Amino acid sequence: MDAELMTLASTAGTTLVGLLVTDAWERAQEAVSAVWRRARPEQAEAVEGELVQARDEAVAAQDAGDSSMRDALTAEWQLKFRRLLASSPEVADELRRILDEDMKPALPQGGQAWSGSVSMTGSATDNGKVFQIGQGNLTIKDS
Repeated sequence: MDAELMTLASTAGTTLVGLLVTDAWERAQEAVSAVWRRARPEQAEAVEGELVQARDEAVAAQDAGDSSMRDALTAEWQLKFRRLLASSPEVADELRRILDEDMKPALPQGGQAWSGSVSMTGSATDNGKVFQIGQGNLTIKDS
């Protein structure tokens, strides 16, 4: 899987989990379900059930102040999207469209619906670079 599809899967999983605890979660559920119905109709019903379960877990976790559940749900849905895109790369354009038109605009101001802290860890080896940003924009220009 190329880096662009991996980034798309990561963004989709993160955005979806961010919407689980908002009033817009049903719109996200419908959009994600539609992508699965198109790419893997035999899995669509199961994915719809998993979305409802994820929503219930996310709400309970937020009420309990459990940020580790948010992280687990994000990793789980990023992996689901990676698998979907690996087997059905033709849905990438549709997934990008629903992210841009339906899901990202529904995120609360600042892009994060969960309360609590953010923890990031990065490491680079050899001549690698790590760039992380918790909120806002990051612009990198090579001179």
